[in-house]
Amino acid sequence: MSRPARTVRSRPAPAGRPAGPRGPGRIAAALRARLDAGGRERGANPVELAVMMPVILVLLFGSIQVAVWFVARSTALNAAQTGVNAQRTFDAAPDAGRDRATNFLRRSGDWLVGWERTGPTCAEIGDGVTCTVRGRSLSVIPGVSFEVTQTAHGPAERWTVG
Repeated sequence: MSRPARTVRSRPAPAGRPAGPRGPGRIAAALRARLDAGGRERGANPVELAVMMPVILVLLFGSIQVAVWFVARSTALNAAQTGVNAQRTFDAAPDAGRDRATNFLRRSGDWLVGWERTGPTCAEIGDGVTCTVRGRSLSVIPGVSFEVTQTAHGPAERWTVG
């Protein structure tokens, strides 16, 4: 019986390169050699982290502050729309929209602060109703809050002759 021909896989390993598959033993040996070498780079990672950590924290809290601002805007817009829906009904009381928007803001939590100073304003202009809600977003970063103003408009219900 004859021997099979040699293939690329069956060639012996070149000189200077250990034979056999790459395994965890070789990786651990390479890491150990690198750590033992030390040199100028030893201890650089904690210093880099100490320099970058304030930047990372500012970006993190800044993104949270922007998200809180968007929630405050959404809360103000929903309150204004609720006020418009209450004020635009046929024979609505003069303060129905303002009262409904105020109740909504009281139940919605503290995402929008300072709205009590001016309160929601609803006005009937021509054949429509406009409600405006003003306030400031909740502050995650001390001293930083953004102004929020949202307005909703809708047609008032009226009897017409067709």
